[in-house]
Parts: sequence; C-alpha cells; structure tokens
Amino acid sequence: MPQIVVLPHMELCPDGAVIDADVGKSICDNLLDHGIEIEHACEKSCACTTCHVIIREGFNALEPSEELEDDLLDKAWGLESTSRLSCQAMVPANEDLVVEIPRYTINHAKENF
Repeated sequence: MPQIVVLPHMELCPDGAVIDADVGKSICDNLLDHGIEIEHACEKSCACTTCHVIIREGFNALEPSEELEDDLLDKAWGLESTSRLSCQAMVPANEDLVVEIPRYTINHAKENF
C-alpha cells in the first residue's frame, strides 16, 4: 500500500502526516479520509483550484493531467511544475507521494467574489 507524506501546513496539518493511501482514489479523497481538511470548493468536479497541491516526490508516477486541469492550474496560487489538483490526481500503486499543500488558495466563493 502506498503512502502519502503530507508536509507540515500551518492550518491543515501543522505536524505533517503519513497516511496509508488507497490506490486509484484521488489524493484529495485520501487526505479527507484521514482528517486533513483540504479545501475542495467545487466538490471535486475540476472546476476550481482550491485543492491545489505540489507533488514533491512521486510526480512522475501519476497519470498525466488533462487539459481542463492544466487550464485551471494556470490560475492556482503558487503554481509549480509539479502542481496538481488533488481531486484529479489518483494515487498510483507503485510509488509513495510527498505532497505539499500550498500556504494559500484562491477560493472565490469564500472570499466573496
């Protein structure tokens, strides 16, 4: 069973975490299932960027992103070359992941846009 190592995040996971991940399930669902309350304003429908994560290790083991995800990622705060929407990136069977949740997220609904 692969693991997801979540790097410390001031609000969501101050001490970091190591979780046993379910293969084929999204990173977002795995985090939520283990009490890490990552934002997902669009209810995981690939319509926002609130669940944006940066994959620090294991990025190449993930299936490539699709065009819609890439278009949305262009709008994410703190975008890096290994950024993904955690609702779209499925946990692979063959490799552990190290994930960083960015310090900020853009949530238009929450911010009264």
